[in-house]
Amino acid sequence: MKQKKIKIVIWCGEGANQKALANKIEGQFDLCGLVTDRKKNISRPSLWKKIPTALHDRIFFKKINHAWASMQNKYQQLFPGWPQTTSITVDSINSDEAYDFTRQLSPDLIVVSGTSLVKKKMLSLAPAIGIINLHTGLSPYVKGGPNCTNWCISTGEFEKIGNTIMWINEGIDAGNIITTERTVLNPCKDLAEIQWMVMEHAHELYLKTISYLQDAPPPHISVPQKQIAPGKLYLTRMWNYSAKRKLLNHLPALLKNGNEIASSDIITVPLKENTHVA
Repeated sequence: MKQKKIKIVIWCGEGANQKALANKIEGQFDLCGLVTDRKKNISRPSLWKKIPTALHDRIFFKKINHAWASMQNKYQQLFPGWPQTTSITVDSINSDEAYDFTRQLSPDLIVVSGTSLVKKKMLSLAPAIGIINLHTGLSPYVKGGPNCTNWCISTGEFEKIGNTIMWINEGIDAGNIITTERTVLNPCKDLAEIQWMVMEHAHELYLKTISYLQDAPPPHISVPQKQIAPGKLYLTRMWNYSAKRKLLNHLPALLKNGNEIASSDIITVPLKENTHVA
């Protein structure tokens, strides 16, 4: 049953996982608008540079590519259409169209997932509750991309697989944290199952966070990442042959044993405790 207390606008990418998230939010809350970012403003390598990498991945790293594609296909089957709400599709989330559309709707909360980097003008909209972002990685320990779950497997740091909901800022996964949770994995059959479990956990955590922001009086949880740990930022250009090969080498151990046991050095931020407010 929907709890129609706050008005929500979503800014998201075009992926099927974002489509699924938008539908889940629409199913529980008052979704008054949706902005879909085509991300056409992002500079991409030329076709001639992409072909060798694509061939290389198809030959040596098919298992990695298949896992993400499998997850997206599953979400597409479960959620074939976008929510029936006022919507707009833009070439860039930082466009005037996205700004004007959101401003006119006057949301209480803006929910972000899978867009290009949100810049100052969009962040100036300042809805009553704020603008929050989903990072499918455990901040501040693992930030950036292209896929933090893959980075954790590549580095052998299985205990750092997880998700973060944060107040957005102009940095890369750098905002103050509302909540973090590890994704606890039991033995799995393949990488595709791992990607699915992490993303489902991300959606579940996002819905719980929206409920918290809707129901709990301010001030809301806002933990600076530097209070927790220095962390590490991974960039897409770092996701090379060596990193992918390490993932394949470490994957069997994760599939066999899972990651239930966590290091005592890892600190997470639970929603139920409001003890570290910035």
